[in-house]
Amino acid sequence: MISGYKFSSETNDMDVSVIHGYISRSYWATNIPLPTMKKAIDNSLCFGVFTDSGEQVAFARMVTDSATFSYLADVFVLEEHRGKGLSKWIMKNIMEHPNLQGIRRMALATSDAHGLYKEFGFKALNSPESFMELHQPDVYK
Repeated sequence: MISGYKFSSETNDMDVSVIHGYISRSYWATNIPLPTMKKAIDNSLCFGVFTDSGEQVAFARMVTDSATFSYLADVFVLEEHRGKGLSKWIMKNIMEHPNLQGIRRMALATSDAHGLYKEFGFKALNSPESFMELHQPDVYK
């Protein structure tokens, strides 16, 4: 618990306009269309941090089958709320979520938050030669 904030993993609590506003300007999903972001939220296990007045200030989503694999995506804390432990709090809640227990593999991609994820057991790929991707960075243009 962090004073002045509350946590939710209820998809209906997520503020799509705040989420889209941030993600559409991010380095990983620039210009993502609103309908695409909404579909991603609707088909993921979502996590949010809100002020006591209800303003969404942080978000993350896990794409998962809730049995064997999960992919962590779209993690952010609005700049004016950083430095308060919100990213660690949201990660703690993600890692403790009942639907994510017993998962064999969790994956994520990051350019700038390796330290945070290492605190929760994530590490570089053991065998990167086994992984492949189809990356289409211009899909939202």
